[in-house]
Amino acid sequence: MLFNSLLKSTLRVSFSRTFASSSNVAPLVLSPPQLREILQSKTPVSVLDASWFMPNSPRNAKSEFIAKKIPGSQFLDLDEVASSHHLGLKHMMPTERVFADACGKFGIEPASHVVIYDSHGIFSSPRALFMFRSFGHTNSSIVNGGLPYWEESGFPIEEGPASVPKPAEYPMPTLDASAIRNYEQMVANSTSDPRSVGTDIVLDARSRGRFTGADPEPRVGLESGHIPRSFSLPFNVFLQQQSAASNSTYTTLRPVPEILQALVDAVGDKQAEAILKGDASVVTTCGSGMTAAVLWLGLKLLGAHKIGLYDESWTGYAMRGSSKIDKTI
Repeated sequence: MLFNSLLKSTLRVSFSRTFASSSNVAPLVLSPPQLREILQSKTPVSVLDASWFMPNSPRNAKSEFIAKKIPGSQFLDLDEVASSHHLGLKHMMPTERVFADACGKFGIEPASHVVIYDSHGIFSSPRALFMFRSFGHTNSSIVNGGLPYWEESGFPIEEGPASVPKPAEYPMPTLDASAIRNYEQMVANSTSDPRSVGTDIVLDARSRGRFTGADPEPRVGLESGHIPRSFSLPFNVFLQQQSAASNSTYTTLRPVPEILQALVDAVGDKQAEAILKGDASVVTTCGSGMTAAVLWLGLKLLGAHKIGLYDESWTGYAMRGSSKIDKTI
């Protein structure tokens, strides 16, 4: 009964967040046909390819962008539009200045509708959307299914280097202070009473095996396990595999009821209800801060408001010798 009640309220919120828009707030997710309609209407829009691959992948996002892209798009390198980190961590949230300069270079203005996609379908584009939304640029969306679904829909593909856009003036924004958690906050949260006001519910987007310590981390020398009192919620349970005509696969978001069920399965009815009602804040984490944004997006579609992201994620946490690492369920 509680699940059905949550589902009814969630579906009402999800419809407005997914499809409704205003002059300042765009839907979180667009389908390829919706983007095609926007492009054909000549409505001002900035399309960004935010594809990103793991460091050990043989694929190169920039090279693939030159070979194949949605017409008129620019390439957003999440490792370049980022802050430096004393531990050498990549794609950390940029400073206000770095973000504003990147937007200006792309020809993005504060009123521009920014539409983001990636070549996995859904993988790194939510991280870029999280960045724009955290800096207050709510006129931003991602493409469900990304470049593969766009191509599978029969829409045109552009080849070659991107055309250079006319630079724009983008004033320095203010980062939402609640969007990012740091190491000290995560350590303090892991030792606080989970029943106390202000304690975050931590959701870990890595695989179950890495969470329990049964499987190794992809980064050599990094111990697996999890932050004490966190919950395992692998990011791929919010996604579904799709088959393309080329025999390749890509990902799209699962329907909202299935995303809700995955959250309930991970944390239980009462915790899920607290998250969706705003009675509890939640923090998402993963290996390096990338797929944590897939969880962020799913929670946003469910209507959750109090969502932060641990930017360093497991890499930053486990690199520190003082960190307590849990391997129990």
